[in-house]
Amino acid sequence: MAYLSDIEIAQQCEMRPIGEIARLAHVDEKYLEQYGRYKAKVDPALLRETDRPDGRLILVTAITPTPAGEGKTTTTIGLADGLRRIGKDVTVALREPSLGPVFGVKGGAAGGGHAQVVPMEDINLHFTGDFHAIGAANNLLAAMLDNHIQQGNALGIDPRRITWKRAVDMNDRQLRFIVDGMGGKANGVPREDGFDIMVASEIMAVFCLAQSIQDLKARLSRIVVGYTYGDKPVTAGDLKAVGAMTALLRDAIKPNLVQTLEGTPAFVHGGPFANIAHGCNSVLATRMALKMGDYTVTEAGFGADLGAEKFLDIKCRAAGLTPDAVVVVATVRALKMHGGLPKNTLNEENLEALGAGVPNLLRHVSNIKNVYRLPCVVAVNRFPTDTDAEIEYIIEKCRSLGVNTVLSTVWADGGKGGEALAREVVRLCEEEKGDFTFSYELESGIEEKIEAVVKKIYGGSGITVLPAAKKQIDQLTALGFGNLPVCIAKTQYSFSDDPAKLGAPEDFTVTVKNVKVSAGAGFIVVLTGDILTMPGLPKSPAAERIDVDDNGRITGLF
Repeated sequence: MAYLSDIEIAQQCEMRPIGEIARLAHVDEKYLEQYGRYKAKVDPALLRETDRPDGRLILVTAITPTPAGEGKTTTTIGLADGLRRIGKDVTVALREPSLGPVFGVKGGAAGGGHAQVVPMEDINLHFTGDFHAIGAANNLLAAMLDNHIQQGNALGIDPRRITWKRAVDMNDRQLRFIVDGMGGKANGVPREDGFDIMVASEIMAVFCLAQSIQDLKARLSRIVVGYTYGDKPVTAGDLKAVGAMTALLRDAIKPNLVQTLEGTPAFVHGGPFANIAHGCNSVLATRMALKMGDYTVTEAGFGADLGAEKFLDIKCRAAGLTPDAVVVVATVRALKMHGGLPKNTLNEENLEALGAGVPNLLRHVSNIKNVYRLPCVVAVNRFPTDTDAEIEYIIEKCRSLGVNTVLSTVWADGGKGGEALAREVVRLCEEEKGDFTFSYELESGIEEKIEAVVKKIYGGSGITVLPAAKKQIDQLTALGFGNLPVCIAKTQYSFSDDPAKLGAPEDFTVTVKNVKVSAGAGFIVVLTGDILTMPGLPKSPAAERIDVDDNGRITGLF
């Protein structure tokens, strides 16, 4: 049987005009700024002027990702469509895709199969230009920083201690480490420099955590770009860059409104990675979705140890949000990979491998239920090759933790395949009340907070802090940044900082290599293992298979 690709399914969809979607989402036309027929931005003034109460917030997260795939975004969209099919007033809040993965190996972030947001080509490419605006603001700050040094360096900035990097929304390993300012005195001060991918930029984090233009300006002004010869931090405010940066972001900060294949309103806005940033869509989009629907379904990137941890410990803390229920997505195939099976053998029943891999799921579920104290359900994306015995094994293991398991077929069946999951989510919201608790308190020291996440969430035995990182922690604490939450950057492929340790490893330590402050975002960035803030393209990038025909129709995007 031949299956249609994601892009072929999306291109067959008859989209509804965005004005209709806005009315469905209770958004008055006066707040709508249309970008063609099927996309629009929504004025944040809506949040100040509506008297609608907040709806219920559903977080979708997942097991530790594998090459077999889990389908977290697909489940998020299919669940929302399923809630709508059972009569609920629902919205979706998602991140915008980065061009790096789109042209690399992972693909986009618009869902899959019959559970997608559309127009998927637009969403996965330039969309409404938000990422370009973020990049322009990032690189304007970099240019003003180097220009200040060139024009006399009145602030006394030490070129060897500049922490601000330029950014581009593409996987480009060639730009990780560069030397610029070459060519003589007229062309700048020579120094070591580098690029981050856009979604690792602090501007992206600030953009996603800001709750108003005023808050955006305040956060931008606090961004630390480097240090003086006298060890004092230098900020974007010191460089007088904030007004111009805000001007570049003025329109971008307005949440984007699109639709699912089944016409459910979707707010798609912002897109930090969860392995090297905080991995959630913008607070403004989440707040808008909550106001405009009785149920809002959102997702956080990668596994629950990354995206969900940062959603709960950083975003919820900063924005005062509390999820009403959490969905943990898994597949039998992925769990068998965690149990040691190679990808080419996943179609065969193997309860032994499943038994070795299922502790990964159980640790994530236990964290949600017992650390964060939130109601939880496991959603298993069922494949035709999954056997009844394998499904029953997962159900029994989750039942031992007091958590129900629901089968999902949203990739193949859209919202219809998410109805059972939707009913369980509604039951959790109505019958089970959580007692939301963070995994650490802000009053703890930076090392104590890192260790709390490693022990409570990752299941490790502790941390090893390298001397350079220890010095950075001491300096940041002395500067008054010790009470900020921590944003730990680590591999997405393991609970540990070693991508080869699958399943639910124990008795491991996480090595802290570098610690820096994102004062504008309001958290401490902790680099562990061999994590990179600028990925590279794979041997056979997806870009090689993307094309446009004579009619302008894109092919090969998925």
